[in-house]
Amino acid sequence: EVQKHSVHTLVFRSLKRTHDMFVADNAKPIPLDEESHKVKMAVKLRTEYGSVLHMPTLKENLREKGGPNTGDPYGHKQYSGNQGQELEYMVTGTHPYPPGPGVALTADTKVQRMPSESAAQSLAVALPASQSRLDANRTAAGVGDIYRHAGISERSQPPGMSVAMVEAGGNKNSALVPKKAPTMPKPQWHPPWKLYRVISGHLGWVRCIAVEPGNQWFVTGSADRTIKIWDLASGKLKLSLTGHISTVRGVIVSARSPYLFSCGEDKQVKCWDLEYNKVIRHYHGHLSAVYGLDLHPTIDVLVTCSRDSTARIWDVRTKASVHTLSGHTNAVATVKCQAAEPQIITGSHDTTIRLWDLVAGKTRVTLTNHKKSVRAVVLHPRHYTFASGSPDNIKQWKFPDGNFIQNLSGHNAIINTLAVNSDGVLVSGADNGTMHLWDWRTGYNFQRVHAAVQPGSLDSESGIFACVFDQSESRLLTAEADKTIKVYKEDDSATEETHPVSWKPEIIKRKRF
Repeated sequence: EVQKHSVHTLVFRSLKRTHDMFVADNAKPIPLDEESHKVKMAVKLRTEYGSVLHMPTLKENLREKGGPNTGDPYGHKQYSGNQGQELEYMVTGTHPYPPGPGVALTADTKVQRMPSESAAQSLAVALPASQSRLDANRTAAGVGDIYRHAGISERSQPPGMSVAMVEAGGNKNSALVPKKAPTMPKPQWHPPWKLYRVISGHLGWVRCIAVEPGNQWFVTGSADRTIKIWDLASGKLKLSLTGHISTVRGVIVSARSPYLFSCGEDKQVKCWDLEYNKVIRHYHGHLSAVYGLDLHPTIDVLVTCSRDSTARIWDVRTKASVHTLSGHTNAVATVKCQAAEPQIITGSHDTTIRLWDLVAGKTRVTLTNHKKSVRAVVLHPRHYTFASGSPDNIKQWKFPDGNFIQNLSGHNAIINTLAVNSDGVLVSGADNGTMHLWDWRTGYNFQRVHAAVQPGSLDSESGIFACVFDQSESRLLTAEADKTIKVYKEDDSATEETHPVSWKPEIIKRKRF
């Protein structure tokens, strides 16, 4: 009896057979089509160097530098898109003309005057450097860049060599100049951080943490549905607030009013008046768990992000939803605000980061470089830059357009949280309880911490959900899965001699994204 299968099963089997059939040449490189590559290079050279193609290339200079062929150990062809690459002058003399009036122009009678080599050279030197030519020299990519962007590996240029454009009255087109490979600069020395206090009191995972602007106390939210306020100096519990009916996922204290804002997996966003310790406002609108929130530094606006794939902008006073920022295709895990444009940054489980226009309520830029969920974003307090954390990498970006700066690789875990201080110490906290400390400028990982779990907890309950520096930036607080808050401080006894930077000025192999 023939067993009947569903259409889904049959389609899946067909797909599997097809995959097995072709998997053998899955990773084979596609052969390079010489003709199409030649056309491509010709177009690129004409586009990049169009404004300087009329300038001559001196034979003497090319011979001194080794010429385009001798200086290329990999034997790349010189493409026809730039005839100036040949060892001939581009000054071609006059058009053919007859020797006198009334004489027919034929192959036997035509006259064509060619300039002498010295005359051509003096003509080239006398040519004024036009503004368009100057602009082209200032902005044109090198030949090495063209090779790279055309898909040839970076090894296609001789190691340590780059082609530099030289403007010298217009008499040189290009010259081979040896250029050192970029090396990582020496990182700034930072003292190591050490654990000096563990605060317990919550009955569930501590999911979020925030320090108040006066630096007297801090607030935590937990899976036990409570919000607790602690004295920062002593670590003693001052107050517990109840009202959420599910895990509290975000807390923030306003610097402009005596308000505390919280959000949770119960879809609720609450505003607490800290003079009365009561909820005075609710912000209704999210359709699923609210994962994070942030306050705008200069206007009374609250931004929240949710599992419903949206971020919402609320007027703090009127409780009105000003904008619903839609565009992400999966849960929005983190949101940050700043006074400068772009004023709102979101990171999502759809692997993208979006920079938003607050006034229009629309996306300005979408960054798609991450390959996995972006759970954490942090803005540098002084530089116009920010970082994003994902299991594949920590990436640094430049505002306002989200230009990529560098990758910070090595924290191979699910990164839940990022924090940075004015000294350039970046902290990344992960789901497996590890915490890495980085030098912001160079991306050097100068310390790795894995604190022991609180007695009575399982080793699997080792996880960092949130971390934050206090207002003085001398203390680092982490919210953890073993139901504790851990407080770290810089080791005052450490010096550069006792804790040297184990750094080598290695050549940077920097990914493009």
